[in-house]
Amino acid sequence: MNATASPKSKTLATWIALLGGSLGLHRFYLHGLRDVPGWLMPWPTLAGLAGVVRMRNLGQDDTVAWLLIPLLGLMLSQAMLAAIVYGLTPDEKWAARFGAGGTVRPTTWGPVLGAITALLLGGGVLMGTLAFGGQKFFEYQQLQQQQQQPAASAGAAEGQR
Repeated sequence: MNATASPKSKTLATWIALLGGSLGLHRFYLHGLRDVPGWLMPWPTLAGLAGVVRMRNLGQDDTVAWLLIPLLGLMLSQAMLAAIVYGLTPDEKWAARFGAGGTVRPTTWGPVLGAITALLLGGGVLMGTLAFGGQKFFEYQQLQQQQQQPAASAGAAEGQR
């Protein structure tokens, strides 16, 4: 970080990551609008939201939605992880990286409460994403086995004639 940039608030960065991190808003706050990873973050998030819309409109049998929805969960989880990291970064390290050469400001309860909230939300979202992805994976495998069994049964019946 250069010395002419304004100091960044750890509390604000934590809460931006918590509320808009899956869209990369925390990266824009900390690194500016030229941050490439920040511009890449909305795309998988929006693809995951498209999967949610597809599943609501087409039902649970839509395999494209099965693939898209976990993207949303992973992007939300990474945003919660960023909020946790920001909220628990030591004050000296934060000041050295984002303080623009200013004095070290002691952490108040804002980043700590943000990190706690992110841990609760992120853990739930990650567990839900893993459960959803695992369930759909095994359902897809079962569907493939069911489609192969009639073909094998037809071939065996023909061999008996």
